[in-house]
Parts: sequence; C-alpha cells; structure tokens
Amino acid sequence: MDEKILEIDNLTVSFDGFKALNQLNLSINTGELRVLIGPNGAGKTTLQDVITGKVRPTEGNVYFKGKSLVGYKEHEIARLGIGRKFQTPRIYLNLTVRENLDLACNRNKNLLSTLMGRISSGDKRKVVGLLETIGLTAKADLSANLLSHGEKQRLEIGMLVAQSPELLLVDEPVAGLTDEETENVGSLLLALAESHSILVIEHDMEFVRQIARTVTVLHQGSLLCEGTMEEVQHNPRVIEVYLGETPEIVDS
Repeated sequence: MDEKILEIDNLTVSFDGFKALNQLNLSINTGELRVLIGPNGAGKTTLQDVITGKVRPTEGNVYFKGKSLVGYKEHEIARLGIGRKFQTPRIYLNLTVRENLDLACNRNKNLLSTLMGRISSGDKRKVVGLLETIGLTAKADLSANLLSHGEKQRLEIGMLVAQSPELLLVDEPVAGLTDEETENVGSLLLALAESHSILVIEHDMEFVRQIARTVTVLHQGSLLCEGTMEEVQHNPRVIEVYLGETPEIVDS
C-alpha cells in the first residue's frame, strides 16, 4: 500500500456562508505528481491556502505525513516540508540567478551575508546542482530581471527546491509562457517528481497532458472525478462542467 504524504479529510471552508470547499476528500501518495484542474471558483487556490496555513478550515482536516496541519502557522508548515510556488514568480530581481539560489539554500541567511560572499562550500555545490537542474547554468551571474518569464518561473522553482521541501505546491507554472518555455517547465517538474511529491494546479490542458499521471478535477469545492488524463477528458460530468452542456449519450 502506497504511503500518503498528503490527506484531505472532509474539508470544508466557508466564507460568509459561501462554501469554497465542501466536504472535500483526496490524498496524494509519497513520490506522486498530481495535477489539479477545475473551472474558476472550483476551490483550487483555497485548497492550497488551507494546506499552507493561510486559511483555517471551517470543518475537516489536512494531514501531512499523518500529522494534522490545522492550527499551524504558514512558516511552521513550510519548515515541516511543504513549499509553495505562486503563479507570479517571487524572486529578487536585483540579484543574480546564483544569488537568488544562495539565499534560498538557507532560510536563516540574510541578504547582506549573501552579498558579502559568505557561502559554505556545501551550499555552493548545492547551487551548482540546482543551476543545472533548472537549466540556468549559463545565466548564473545574470541579473534575474533580465530573465524571460519562463526562466523566472524555473528560477523560483529552483529556489523552492533549495529549501528541501518534501511536497511542492505549484500554482499555474506555465501561465503566459511560450510553447518552448512550457515544455521546459514540464520537463523540470517531471525531473523533480523523481525525488519529490508535487501537486500542480493548471489550466493549460496541453501542459497537463505533458506531465499528468493522475488528474483530480474540482468543481464547486468538491471532488468531481479523478483518473488519468484520458479518463478525465472523456468523463461526461467533466465535459458538462467545462462546456456547460450535457454530453449526448449515443446507444451502440
């Protein structure tokens, strides 16, 4: 039986009577790459907010490696091993790519010590490896503000990985990217999935096809269906939710 790294148990989140999540149940195995899709307002971002401690559930629970996260603060949950990447890259634009990764390698460091070059040999080796992983070795000493949008996304993913999380939450990593950049980010996530558990929220269905192993579909805060990309895209309820129409059932 696969070990669960994340379990969502009967989770409900109400905002002034509106249920952003409604008795949601789902789980992710250790080492799994899961893709979460759903229309706007399905509850995808709220789910991430609850997992990371930004929002407290009205009912239900969230378990990370069997430990309840309810009541923990955001920084405490991050230290437990959950890293979150938001849709818009959060990087230091005035620092180089290497300096961004230097800072991320040790959350106890500050900007001054990084700029003064007080980096341990272990962290230096780690940064070299991260630069290779995210495909930015050639741009290591380039200011981050000169990177393309796709490169900034990969840099932030690298900064997240530098903090050694066991579970990565990645929100729409290819929004606004070119086809080539989208493919690069997909290849990066697939590579990271060999050593991390990853939950990706995405709207780009071509990208989902590139990386998805299991797809979870949310609708109105509840689990609509779950399965392979092929199973999901042919599910009558998913077609109805996305297209706003009931698919015809043709007798054979």
